Amino acid sequence: MQGIPAGFSLTALTGYLTARGADPVVVGSFIAVAGIPWTFQFIWGPVIDRFQYSTMGHRKHWLVLTQLLAFLASLSLLFIHEPLTEVVALGAVFFFHSLFASIQDATADAMIIDIVPVPERGRANAFMRGGFLTGFALGSAGLSTMLHLFGFGFAAALQSVCLLLFTALTFFIRLRPGDQLLPVSGPRVNRLSLPSQPALATVFRRIRDGIFEPHRLSYFLLVALVYCCFSVFIRAFSFSLIREYRWSDQSLSVLQGGWGVLLMLVVVLIGGRLADRVGAFRLQQRVLLVTGLFLLLFCGLSAWWHNRSVATIGLISWSFADPLFSVCCFPILMGLCEKPVEGSQFTTYMAVINLCDVAGSYLTGWLMRVAHAGSIGLGCGMVIIITLILFVRLNRKKQLVL
Repeated sequence: MQGIPAGFSLTALTGYLTARGADPVVVGSFIAVAGIPWTFQFIWGPVIDRFQYSTMGHRKHWLVLTQLLAFLASLSLLFIHEPLTEVVALGAVFFFHSLFASIQDATADAMIIDIVPVPERGRANAFMRGGFLTGFALGSAGLSTMLHLFGFGFAAALQSVCLLLFTALTFFIRLRPGDQLLPVSGPRVNRLSLPSQPALATVFRRIRDGIFEPHRLSYFLLVALVYCCFSVFIRAFSFSLIREYRWSDQSLSVLQGGWGVLLMLVVVLIGGRLADRVGAFRLQQRVLLVTGLFLLLFCGLSAWWHNRSVATIGLISWSFADPLFSVCCFPILMGLCEKPVEGSQFTTYMAVINLCDVAGSYLTGWLMRVAHAGSIGLGCGMVIIITLILFVRLNRKKQLVL
C-alpha cells in the first residue's frame, strides 16, 4: 500500500513532469512536498502507543483508519485533469496521502517490533522491504504504462482501487483469536488487565533520552547521511537520463520499477537471512563498501552514459543499494530502541530517514543547476566511503551494534 503511491508519485509522475519540460526545482519541490508528512512520524508514534488497545486488535484500529483515509486521498486525484499545469494541487493531494500513509507506516512498524523475535528481525525487515518494492514496481512501471495508454485519470483510479482492496483485506485479518472486526463489537476489553500507559510527556522524554545517547546518535547520524546520498544520486541520475540522454519517462519508470524486481526481491530476502546469521553490522559494512566503490566507478565513467546498455546496467545495479542497506540497517536501529517506547523511537528514526530523502530530493534540484549528475554521484560515493570508515571506528570505540 505504501509502495504503489510511492512508485506512482516518485517515479511515474516525476518522470512524466520532467519529460514535459518541468523545471528540476519544480520537480524537486513536488517530491519534497509529497514527502514532508513522513518527517512527522515522531509525533504519531507516541500517540499510537498511548492509545493502542482495541477489541479489533492492538493498534489495528489505527491501521484500518489510516488506510481508509489514504484511499480517500488517492481518490481525490480524480479532480486533477492535467498534472503539468496543476503541480501545486498534485503536491497537495500527495501531501495528505503521505500524511495518512505515514501514520499507517508508524503503526505497522510498532506492530512488527511488538510481535517479531529479535533473531528474526532481519528476515522480517526483508519481507517488509520486499512488499514495498513489489508495490513500487506496480506504481512506477504499471501505473506509468496506464498513464501513457489511458491518461492520468485512469491511472489515479486504478491506484485508488488497489488501495481500497488492500484496506478491505486488512480489515478482515484477525491478529489474534478472539479479536473483533469492529471496535464496538464483542465483549469489552478488561482495562484492569491491560498494562498502564505512561503520559505522552513521559513517552516523548524517554524517546529523547534514547535517541540522544551519544553513541546511538553518532551511529544514526551516519545512517541518515547515507540515505541522503542515496536520494541525491538517484534523483540526479534519473533527471539526467530523461533531459540529457533523451530517455522516455515511461521506459525509465518501467526499468526502475519493472525489470529486475523479481531478482531484487530474491536478493533482499537473502540479505535479510544473512543479516540474521552473520550480523547486520558486518553485512552493512560490505554493502556500504560495494555501494561507494560502485558510485566512484560508475560516475567516473559518466562519459559513457550515452550508451543505453551502460546506463541500464548502472540503473539496475543501483536499485539494490537502498533495499540491501535498509535490510541491514533497520534491525540495528530496532536494537537501539529502548523499552517501553521502542515502537515510538523506531518511528522517530524512520521519520528522520524520510526527511533525508525529502531533503536530498530538494537539494538535487539546485545541484543540477550547477553540476552534472556524474560529478554529483562522485561526491556521493566519496561521502559513503568516508561514512563507512566512521562506522568502523565507531564500532571499534564501543561495541554498540553487532
